[in-house]
Amino acid sequence: MHLLASQIAAATGGTLHGPDVQVDSAGIDSRAARPGQLFVPIVAARDGHDYIAAAVEAGAVAYLTDRAPDPTVGATAIEVADTAFALADLGREARRRLPDRVVGVTGSVGKTSTKDLLAGVLETTFATAASEKSFNNELGLPLTLLGAPDDTEAVVLEMGARGVGHIQLLCEIASPTVGVLTRVEGVHLEMFGTLEDVARAKGELVESLPPDGLAVLNADHAVVAAMDTRTRAQVLTYGLAPEAHVRAENIELDDQLRASFDLLTPWGTARVALGARGEHQVPNALAAAAAGGGLGVPVDAIAAGLAGARLSGLRMELSTTDGGVTVINDAYNANPTSMAAALDSLARLQARRRFAVLGTMAELGVEGPAAHRGVAERANELGITVIAVDERAYGDGVTHVDGVDGAVEALGELAEGDAVLVKGSRVAALERVAQALS
Repeated sequence: MHLLASQIAAATGGTLHGPDVQVDSAGIDSRAARPGQLFVPIVAARDGHDYIAAAVEAGAVAYLTDRAPDPTVGATAIEVADTAFALADLGREARRRLPDRVVGVTGSVGKTSTKDLLAGVLETTFATAASEKSFNNELGLPLTLLGAPDDTEAVVLEMGARGVGHIQLLCEIASPTVGVLTRVEGVHLEMFGTLEDVARAKGELVESLPPDGLAVLNADHAVVAAMDTRTRAQVLTYGLAPEAHVRAENIELDDQLRASFDLLTPWGTARVALGARGEHQVPNALAAAAAGGGLGVPVDAIAAGLAGARLSGLRMELSTTDGGVTVINDAYNANPTSMAAALDSLARLQARRRFAVLGTMAELGVEGPAAHRGVAERANELGITVIAVDERAYGDGVTHVDGVDGAVEALGELAEGDAVLVKGSRVAALERVAQALS
């Protein structure tokens, strides 16, 4: 989105120092800075002000600062009281320049995949911008809005939360007209406290919607379905339940774990062949279909968009090594629900032997030990051999190892027809195991 430095100063209550240059986006990482960008230094574990010069050298034409500008940097500065608050103000300014097709997506699991699938659906009909990766907090969301091209007709925003009130803040910035809720699960309980607090936080999205907006709710998940009482907006439900407005029938899974199904909607029916892998992606696809249909995408275009959607990396990426070993790299994140879905997918593969290399499931609080043991028990029931990396909570019935090298060594001599799932929370960075195997 193109903005003049003077417009940035006006939106943030800042003071302009230097020429009134034009910027086309914003960034907070000097290593990813590019020509034409506004650099926003964030003060956190590191002080982003220390990297302003590097961002300018990489091409940033302007920067925010909460201190006196350095005259030697050689770029336009906008002096503000607080750079993080100013970024939020810029997000609000960008939102005012966008049309009313702004979709917020949240939930304990599935929100990134749903965001990606919905972007694929909307792109068939509208010029669409969407959150990169998991840009889903008070920094990433305004960056997504500011990065939307001037001709954008629809925006899909992932919304995460670390506690009650966070999604409300994101909605105050983004003013979504459509809200999509996937599931409410007992994840991140270290930050939320209770499942009820998770539900209260996630429901802030539908509470924020205008009366002429649209709430898209999971009919298969009672906690989410009950949120129809918390919104003034029209409600569309999705799921496998027969009462859902948008539902799937005749689900089939191919030998690459890609699901196909009959899509039934208020706007017609179509056969969908998902590019995304795993039967657990079907509800995410239905959520995307409901939101897309509610915004006017024809049902045939919905099916095409779901088939061609580009998913974010490290999510059910399936590859085959030169030796004929199937590797499922699902290492982006993990919680009990997504672990169960990944193990079920592994069990559905035709394979000689099945292994799951599992890392920690972080931020589960007091539920963590029982949740890890539950995953190990499920794997055992499915006939899957578990190799636990740097996480003793999986219990005694699994092989425990230290680090990536230990996992590869424990897998031993894999042979054609073997299948290996790699999954853990982001802190485990277990994609390194998948890389080592390939």
